Amino acid sequence: MIGGKMIGGKMIGGKMISVLTHMTRRMRRWSTVFVTLFALTACSSPQNDGPKLYVMDCGEITFTDISFFSLKPEDTDIRTLFVPCYLITHQGKTLMWDVGLPLNIVGKGVVQPNGDAGPAMVYQRSVVDQLADLNLAPDQIDYLALSHMHYDHTGAANLFTRAKWLVQRSEYDAAFSASPPVAFVPDTYAALKNNPTEILEGDYDIFDDGSVTILSTPGHTPGHQMLLIDLAKTGKILLSGDLYHFRASRALQAVPLFNTDIEQSKQSMAHIEDVIQKTGATLWIEHDKELAETLNMSPAFYD
Repeated sequence: MIGGKMIGGKMIGGKMISVLTHMTRRMRRWSTVFVTLFALTACSSPQNDGPKLYVMDCGEITFTDISFFSLKPEDTDIRTLFVPCYLITHQGKTLMWDVGLPLNIVGKGVVQPNGDAGPAMVYQRSVVDQLADLNLAPDQIDYLALSHMHYDHTGAANLFTRAKWLVQRSEYDAAFSASPPVAFVPDTYAALKNNPTEILEGDYDIFDDGSVTILSTPGHTPGHQMLLIDLAKTGKILLSGDLYHFRASRALQAVPLFNTDIEQSKQSMAHIEDVIQKTGATLWIEHDKELAETLNMSPAFYD
C-alpha cells in the first residue's frame, strides 16, 4: 500500500491495527455485559432465592376456662387462639409446618365437639383451598413437619401423601402407641404411617444450608419441636409450636397442666429464650391472636 491504500490485505500506517483494537475492546465490553447478566439471572432464580414464608388462617379456638394453661383469668384478657398453617418455599422445594384444625369442621360455623363447656372452634376456609391460591395441592408438597401431634396442628395431615414427614422419634412413638397422649387424634394423622419419613432425634437442618432448622423442644408433647427460619429481608423468625399459647404464658413461664413433661417443658422454655438471645430471632407465638391480626396472610409472604 502506498499513500494509505491497502495492498495485499495489509494496512500501512497503523489504520488496520486501530480498527482491530477498537473491535476487540467492544467485544470485551459485551462479554462483560453478558457475564454480568448471567450472574444476575442466576442469583435471582428460584433455585438460589432465600426461603419465603406464607402464613395461612387455619381456624380459631375459643376457651372460657384458661386454668389448664396454668393461667388465672386476670393474667390475660385473651380467650381465642389463632390456628395457623405455614408454607415455606426454598431451593425449589416446599415445606408445610402445621396443618390446622380438622377439615371436617370447615365452613360449619361454630363447632363445639364437647358441648357448651368445651372449646368453640371455627374454620372458615381450608388449607387445601389456600394452597390452591398458590397453585399447589397437598400431594405436591415435598416436606411435612408438625410442631406436635395435637389435633389443631394435624387436621389436614392425611392429605400430604407424598411429603417426607420430619418427626422426632419420641413423637412418632407416642402418636402410634396403643394409648396416645391427650389431644392426639389418630384419625387426623393415621395415613402418615405410609409416608416417607425422616425420624429425628434432635435439631435438623432441612435444606442443609442453615436457612430452615427444626429445633427439638420436648415437654408439651414427647417430641415437640419448633422451626427457625432465616429470612433475607425479614430476619430470623422462630415459630413456637405450643411452647407458649399466650403472651402471658411466656411472661409468666406458665406450663400447661396437660403437658406431657413439666420439667422438660421448663428446660425447653429456657433453651429457646437462650436461642432468641443468641440469634436475635423474633418469636412468633403461633396461637397469638393479637400477632395474627398484624400478619400478612397468604398469598402474601415474608422473605
